[in-house]
Amino acid sequence: MINSEDFAKRLEKVIDFYGETASSFSEKIGVQRSSISHILSGRNKPSLDFVLKVLSEFPEVELYWLLNGKGNFPSTPSLQETKTETVKTEITQPKIENSNIEALHDKSIERIVIFYKDGTFKNFEHL
Repeated sequence: MINSEDFAKRLEKVIDFYGETASSFSEKIGVQRSSISHILSGRNKPSLDFVLKVLSEFPEVELYWLLNGKGNFPSTPSLQETKTETVKTEITQPKIENSNIEALHDKSIERIVIFYKDGTFKNFEHL
């Protein structure tokens, strides 16, 4: 059985996480604004259709977390922890021994991506 009050808190967390208003959230998942209002106020419990629409539009929301509060939100660390940072910089070619110059003559670096153990990364692109 879903605890309506706890569900409403988790739904509010989802709405806030994505920077949505109740109106914009309702538009994104294709329900009436009043449906969101009634669920958030505890007046109505969410329907299966409502839950499936949330999961369909926001795949980072885990079903079990949304219904029971167990699990993670967001389900992928990329939205919560990973922030991409693209840095445009001029890249100078390293000094290479003469024997390797011919092999690398037509190659240039397009970008370098550094992955960190915490799941974040930085993206460096050549100008």
